Amino acid sequence: MENFHGTTILAVRHKNKLAVAGDGQVTLGASVVKHQARKVRRIYNNKIIVGFAGATADALNLSERLETKLEQYNGNLTRSAVELAKDWRTDKYLRRLEAMMIAADETRLFLISGNGDVIEPDEGFTAIGSGGIAAQAAAAALIMHADLDAREIAEEAMKIAASICIYTNNSVTIEEL
Repeated sequence: MENFHGTTILAVRHKNKLAVAGDGQVTLGASVVKHQARKVRRIYNNKIIVGFAGATADALNLSERLETKLEQYNGNLTRSAVELAKDWRTDKYLRRLEAMMIAADETRLFLISGNGDVIEPDEGFTAIGSGGIAAQAAAAALIMHADLDAREIAEEAMKIAASICIYTNNSVTIEEL
């Protein structure tokens, strides 16, 4: 059985704005099976943006669980992310989920993984997925050397990632706060 591959999710906080971008490509083996998947969404009354890489059902399950934690902790993203990561790492069922997530609100930005990681990047940007390293490097360069806002940086960095990573395309969804 072949595995689905690929996704690039990039979150950029710059000039008091946040943009989270995700490409739309879904690849099975050597074939692209979908071009416009939506891997970036708003949750918790549109106050939180999440982007996910990995198995879609697993990622949606984690997104729903994060939203439940947000409701439980009155929208506190930090506490909710930590509690989700704790459950994800220790629960026998959740440990098998194959996904990573970026979650952000107006003030916080986290990369959350099944290893129990809840990482808040120092620079205000982070990326996950097969093209994540290319998108993150491009975002870093654009922040340092171009006068662009968060959305423009995300758009350009995703174009660069798509030109390098065969599992990333130019059909990009962007959500902003």
